Amino acid sequence: MRVYLAGPDVFHAEAVEIGARKKAICARHGLTGVYPLDNDLSFEDLSPFDQGIAIFQANTDLMRGCDAVIANMTPYRGPSCDPGTAYEIGFMAGLGKTVTAYTNDPRRFTQRSEGIDDFAVERFDMVDNLMLDGAVHMSGFQVVVHNATDPFLDFRGFEACCQALSSSTG
Repeated sequence: MRVYLAGPDVFHAEAVEIGARKKAICARHGLTGVYPLDNDLSFEDLSPFDQGIAIFQANTDLMRGCDAVIANMTPYRGPSCDPGTAYEIGFMAGLGKTVTAYTNDPRRFTQRSEGIDDFAVERFDMVDNLMLDGAVHMSGFQVVVHNATDPFLDFRGFEACCQALSSSTG
């Protein structure tokens, strides 16, 4: 099973090492991890906008070639999941692919969102926006919730997703 490894990890200072560790964890569970930085892109003579489009197209191609996604929904730059990761969850769900996810922040979306602005806050006792939790639920899984001291370098939630995927195919 080929698994797309979505999340804001690609922005971390140790992005390449994180990808390698996640791919090794996948392999231990009989899965093939596909990391967004696996793309070999040339940005020569491309504007910054065109570079972004090239990354979008390459990652879309990677996702189409996968059977499932493991998404890191740990809040990133705000109370919610990284918006690119949210897109990847929706894209994979729209393709009918299996969606699994984890967060290293044990607080519910409601708790993380209180008092931010004057808009209503979802009160569904979910990890994040109902559309994200719903995509995981409709794939037959639950978002793995883990309390980590280092939210982007603790791989226990990720490993639990690998185990769940591996068990579901075995």
